[in-house]
Amino acid sequence: LLLVPLALLARRRRGRRTPPIRLLVVAGSGGHTTEILRLLSCLSESYSPRHYILADSDKMSEAKIRSFEQKRAETFSNSQFTLDRIPRSREVRQSWTSSAVTTLYSILYSLPLTYKLKPDLILCNGPGTCVPVCISALLLGLLGLKRAIIVYVESICRVETLSLSGKILYYFSDYFIVQWPDLKEKYPKSVYLGRIV
Repeated sequence: LLLVPLALLARRRRGRRTPPIRLLVVAGSGGHTTEILRLLSCLSESYSPRHYILADSDKMSEAKIRSFEQKRAETFSNSQFTLDRIPRSREVRQSWTSSAVTTLYSILYSLPLTYKLKPDLILCNGPGTCVPVCISALLLGLLGLKRAIIVYVESICRVETLSLSGKILYYFSDYFIVQWPDLKEKYPKSVYLGRIV
């Protein structure tokens, strides 16, 4: 008689679904968004809601994300996502001095947003926008408010050297994934999985 309740409890635990994982995705203009959406297409419905953050000057990524999410909603009926924008931390060919100021502003802007979204996992692949978002997530973790796992996937086009974002986040990410063996040799902390996009 004592074994029956234990067996029922064990069966109930096995029948539970895994809790949803709040995913924050940092999108970047052009190829970065295309690559990150390819990665997302492999994820199960457990990664919900998906919160996208993109630079305020990025005009193309929003349309790509909305199209991707519309197709995803046809497969998963409870598909949820949000879109938020933050100031761009660095423009192409911007000076290092002014980049420090704009990146700091972007961090201060993304800190309350990251706190509001409270992601379990942050997925990024190299746009400059990911640096302030990841730093704000690290600060929230240090303050004991919310710990997020940071997964950085270096872009497929980075064969021999890391991007600037990669060079910064190599030291702070929980998982740093590269797609070329030469990078794995140069950066031993990285994980080489072959071509994943």
